[in-house]
Amino acid sequence: MPSTPAPRPASDTSAAPDTATPPARRTPGGPVLQDSVTEAIAAAFFEELAAVGYARLSLETVAKRAGAGKAAIYRRWPSKLDMTVALIRAVAVDASEIKDTGTLRGDVLAFLTATADALRHPLPAKIIPDLLAEAVRTPELAQVLLTAVRDPRRSKATDLLERAVDRGELPADLDRELALDLLAGPLYWRLAVVHTATAPDYLDRLTDKLLAAFAA
Repeated sequence: MPSTPAPRPASDTSAAPDTATPPARRTPGGPVLQDSVTEAIAAAFFEELAAVGYARLSLETVAKRAGAGKAAIYRRWPSKLDMTVALIRAVAVDASEIKDTGTLRGDVLAFLTATADALRHPLPAKIIPDLLAEAVRTPELAQVLLTAVRDPRRSKATDLLERAVDRGELPADLDRELALDLLAGPLYWRLAVVHTATAPDYLDRLTDKLLAAFAA
């Protein structure tokens, strides 16, 4: 999940923006929604979510942190759940890309490096475990985590494996489901569950172990 900029006070306007302001969009039959306000609210949402968790998060505190009115939130999202789903989906799309380096080892190391960077960031490090726990109690949230976060990342990781099969680096009968679990599981467990520091060469060593496991 990418970092979010510090929120800044903002307010909606029904007038068309001038050239000094970011582009605006209009809800069907409604007022113009300034992108700068949306960005400030999104930044405030992720900061508040990391600070208090989904269960205690309120739209009032998000609005206050963003320097916006609560009405500005309701013009964009009808509820806390809708807001969470929309913003998580938006950042998950950006986070799902996986580099094609031309080699299996390069691809795996790039994947692990990007994943580690995300899990070490102070916001995702707090947000991801909280959302996974909340998903047990909130089916709608569980569904969006599956369709917007897990499925796109798993699909991209599958592409990584298929490229290696096409290059002859992995056997055609590779157990892809098991390989996908191995690709994501150990690093997530270490950084997001047990919160254990890693040595500078940890990702290189993990990459080598994964390659050996894939080929076994």
